[in-house]
Amino acid sequence: MQLFECTIDATCGNARALTYTTAHGNFCTPMFMPVGTHATVKGITPDQLHVLNSQVVLANTYHLAMRPGADLVAEAGGIHEFMQYDGPMLTDSGGFQVFSLADTVKLHDDGVEFQSIYDGSHVFWTPEENMRIQQLIGADIVMQLDQCAPYPASRDFVQRAVDYSSAWARRCLAAHTRPDQTLFGIVQGGMHLDLRLESVRRLLEIEQDSLAFGGRRFGGFGIGGYSVGESHEVMFETLGEVARALPQTRPRYLMGVGNPTTLVRAVAEGVDMFDCVLPTRTARMGTAFSSTGRMNMRNAKFAHDFTPLDHECNCYTCTHFTRAYIRHLVKQDEMLGGILLSLHNLHYLLDLMRRAREAVLAGEYDAFLAAWMASPAAKDY
Repeated sequence: MQLFECTIDATCGNARALTYTTAHGNFCTPMFMPVGTHATVKGITPDQLHVLNSQVVLANTYHLAMRPGADLVAEAGGIHEFMQYDGPMLTDSGGFQVFSLADTVKLHDDGVEFQSIYDGSHVFWTPEENMRIQQLIGADIVMQLDQCAPYPASRDFVQRAVDYSSAWARRCLAAHTRPDQTLFGIVQGGMHLDLRLESVRRLLEIEQDSLAFGGRRFGGFGIGGYSVGESHEVMFETLGEVARALPQTRPRYLMGVGNPTTLVRAVAEGVDMFDCVLPTRTARMGTAFSSTGRMNMRNAKFAHDFTPLDHECNCYTCTHFTRAYIRHLVKQDEMLGGILLSLHNLHYLLDLMRRAREAVLAGEYDAFLAAWMASPAAKDY
């Protein structure tokens, strides 16, 4: 397979199983990506990521550009050498982080101006500058600079976000030149189906214009602007139609979503890739995913419980430690508690997507979805 070639291994209804090639190896979907915001998945070593069978790790352009700086990452040999992780990596553009700083953001046709959360300095990013930074960082997959609209937002505001994101997608595609990287476009449009489909149409037109002049195409597509405050049911009113409007032959990436039931349902709608800080963030707060639903390990009922964290899990945490011990670590604010729960929660989502892929390959995804929705695990998600 050539770089960034996508093979459809199987479909089952709208659910898909893909294989995608990068310079640092193949990955298979459906797939969850652990988030390593600052070039580290909090509490997890690169070797442990491989043991967990993690396929792609995500890092954040905004944070790395601010500290330690993209030039330093490039000087180290790129993000893979810098953090000593040899598998495929993805950087988001930092657009979500920029637009979360609403009080300091100023939009211009040429780009976005914002204030650094680190030192208060004023920064101006054009799409071209954002591409320069991501090419210096050196992940296998990079994302276009986009404007992510909050929820709720007026239709006019969301329309403007689509306009900016589309204009910046064109400039990002023209500016991105690194051959061992691929660029994903991003769909915006809030909860308005017509604006979402307009965003898809514009991305495909931009790609056709690029190809007509000997340029490049998008290697895949992110679906942004969901999980920004709306209910899951509101998201699912439009998600499936948006996903299926994107090309069949390239990955579809639902950005910033890590709720287990949402992942299982989104796969049924045709989504392939997911990322979220949820499994590690909740772990640091003392919460475990499990086959019976979320578990708050601070609860007194676990104080004398010497059984595994999750009886149906074979991760390192569940095969070596008891609920009582993990509760003790969490109550004492010992870092090992967050580490063991992070290992477990990541394993939980990675294994869930592994089983989802197996169900697609077997032509049994409808049964897999039905069994999940009827399980105790689905009730808390």
